[in-house]
Amino acid sequence: MYSDLPVIVRDFLVYLETIRGKSEKTVSEYALDLRMFFRFMKLERAAAPDLPFEEIPVSDIDRDFIAGITLSDIYAFLSYLAKERGDAAATRARKVACLRSFFKYLTTKANLIDHNPTETLDSPHLRASLPVYLSLEESLQLLSVIDGPDRERDFAIITLFLNCGMRLSELVAINLTDIKENTVRVIGKGNKERTIYLNAACLSAIEDYLAVRPHDAVKAADKNALFLSNRRQRISTKTVQYLVKKYISLAGLEGKKYSTHKLRHTAATLMFRNGGVDVRTLQEILGHAQLTTTQIYTHVSDEQMRRASEKNPLASVTKKRLSHSAKRSDDTESHQK
Repeated sequence: MYSDLPVIVRDFLVYLETIRGKSEKTVSEYALDLRMFFRFMKLERAAAPDLPFEEIPVSDIDRDFIAGITLSDIYAFLSYLAKERGDAAATRARKVACLRSFFKYLTTKANLIDHNPTETLDSPHLRASLPVYLSLEESLQLLSVIDGPDRERDFAIITLFLNCGMRLSELVAINLTDIKENTVRVIGKGNKERTIYLNAACLSAIEDYLAVRPHDAVKAADKNALFLSNRRQRISTKTVQYLVKKYISLAGLEGKKYSTHKLRHTAATLMFRNGGVDVRTLQEILGHAQLTTTQIYTHVSDEQMRRASEKNPLASVTKKRLSHSAKRSDDTESHQK
C-alpha cells in the first residue's frame, strides 16, 4: 500500500499501527504528510527530477538524507504549506504532529539518527473558535423532515448523532454485536474503545430500523454492520454526509454551515447546556483524550451573558441617576441647614 515510500517511513507506519495502536485513518494521513514533506525536501535540495510535484518519487530517501534535515528545513516546509498550498493552521498543525512523531521515532526507538530537528519546533497557533451547533428547535426541525424509503435508517442515524455525539467514523463502524441492551460500543480515535449509553430515543430509533433492515443479499463482509446502504453493504461516510446534508437543506437550515460533525457539536452543547452534564462526564461521552478539548463546549450563550450583565449590582447605575441622587443629597443638606 505504501510501496512508493522509503523503507524507513514504512517501518514507522507499521510502528504507529502495531505498537502505538493508531487507526488506519491516522496512519494513512501520516503517510500522505511524509510523502509531501520528502517531495518538498527533494525540491529544496535540487534533488528532484523535472516532474510535477505530485509525481516526484521519494522511495530513494535514505538515512543520510533524513539525518541532514534541519529545523530551518521544516520551517521552510511549513511556509510552503501556508503560502503555496494555502493550508489552514489546523492542517499545518497536524503535519507538525506527524513530523514530531516521525523524528522522535527515529531518535528514540529506531536509533537511526542522533539529532531530532523537531525538539524545539512550535506548532502553528490555532484560533480558538466556538463550535457551530444546532439549537434545540433546529434539531427538532431536522428530525421532523426525515422521510422517504430509508426514513427508519436515516432517522436512527441522525438520532444517534444528536443524542450520543458520535464521530462519523464511529457511527458507520457500528456492528450489530456492538449493541448490548442499552449500550453501544464504539471505536474512537487511536482505536480507543468506549461505551456509550443509549437513551429511549436512540433505542426506539434503532428498534424501528432493525425491523426493516435488509437481511438477504447483504455482502458477507458486512452482515454484522448496523447501518447498510441501498447496495446492501456497510454504509459509507460519504453516504451519511450526503443524507445529513439533504435533510439539513429540507429543514431550511442550509447556509448555516451545518454538517455531520456539527451534529456532534450539537449533542455536546445540548447535553451541557440543557441537560446539566458536567464537563468530565461529557469528556468520557465524546471520547476526548484531553479535557481541554471538551471545554470548548462549555461556552455560554448570548442570553446567558446578557442575564449575567444585568445581575451586576452596578447595572442600574447611570449618569442621570447619579446626578439625580447627588442633587437630592444637596437638597437634603440645604433643607437641614
